[in-house]
Amino acid sequence: MTQEIHGTVADGYEPVREEFAAFVMSQQPDYEGQLCAYVHGRPVVDLWAVPDGDDAGGGSLYAAYSSTKGAAHLVVALLVQDGTLELDRRVTYYWPEFAAEDKGALTVRDLLAHRAGVVGTGTGFTAAELADDRAMAERLADQRPFWRPGTAFGYHALVIGALTGEIVRRATGRTIQELHEERVRAPYGLDFHLGLPAAREPRYRPTQPMAPTPEQQALLDALPEGPHSLASIAFNRQGPEPTDLQTLPNDRLVRAKGPASVGGVASARGLAGLYAAMISEVDGKAPLLKPDTVAEFGQIHSAGYDLVQRAHKSFGLGFQATSDTWHPFLGAGTVGHSGVAGSQAFADPSTGLAYGYTRRRFAFPGGAAPENDRLARAVHRAVLAARDTG
Repeated sequence: MTQEIHGTVADGYEPVREEFAAFVMSQQPDYEGQLCAYVHGRPVVDLWAVPDGDDAGGGSLYAAYSSTKGAAHLVVALLVQDGTLELDRRVTYYWPEFAAEDKGALTVRDLLAHRAGVVGTGTGFTAAELADDRAMAERLADQRPFWRPGTAFGYHALVIGALTGEIVRRATGRTIQELHEERVRAPYGLDFHLGLPAAREPRYRPTQPMAPTPEQQALLDALPEGPHSLASIAFNRQGPEPTDLQTLPNDRLVRAKGPASVGGVASARGLAGLYAAMISEVDGKAPLLKPDTVAEFGQIHSAGYDLVQRAHKSFGLGFQATSDTWHPFLGAGTVGHSGVAGSQAFADPSTGLAYGYTRRRFAFPGGAAPENDRLARAVHRAVLAARDTG
């Protein structure tokens, strides 16, 4: 079995195809993934690789995992831009019940920057609760924070979308999923779903578990994580129904409800297209966000030691600070988010670049797959070369 490279690139982006092909050829024969990029709203890269004879294509859909957070918080940014939400209001202005256990002083801004301290519950969520943002929000309202809100930060991996989603629902009467569909996905025809319709199920490619080498497995086994550590709580591994991230989105209930932290389903075209629509004119439609809104949401609000991930991380408002956390060659203020299985998507306003990558098999060790660095770098170089010669 061998892989086949499909798709097109614009003139000047041939080195991106070469880099993608070189990476694919270095992988196991069952590698399956997609790469897409826009520049100033124009598609310049649309590539995919599948095993020889497989019927997957550029329109196949994969689990977005935490890349979902980018779509969810684009909705929040739109509501802030509209004046419907105010970043420096207390969360309790919209959601009074959140004041329980001394959380009443937390602002919407600090919540979006992963500073709430409510990364999960002490007893864990059931599988059905994880698929239901409102069910999670109801339980989190009563949860005592694991650090004093606003004093530190840690990745609210499975719950940030439920928390911000409850504010959105209280302020608008609509869910993040409904607003994403109405204001973002449908108008642009994006293959990025927060709630996958049954009719599109045949296009979903179930996530395949990680296949670590013995050396990689030894590293995983050596992780210093206790059963009730912050990481265990944040990734819901401490309760009676511990979550297996590698198979979570293969549950139809998760795909159908599209929880705003991890439940999205997308192609690379959908990932890149969302960020292109965020910052650029696409097909005659004005950018969804004004430059000032992009700048505020991309401004670093939390940086340093992440209490959950136990490493240096950086966050804007609902988005990762992509140029600090992942790709320093990108412009400051780049907004985006990665997914634990390997996906990544972002918008770099300084160059007009919107990037999306996704793959079928869970990547080691989790988070933006390592190949994103070489692929995003190749696209970025092509963008700069085109600008210099144009």
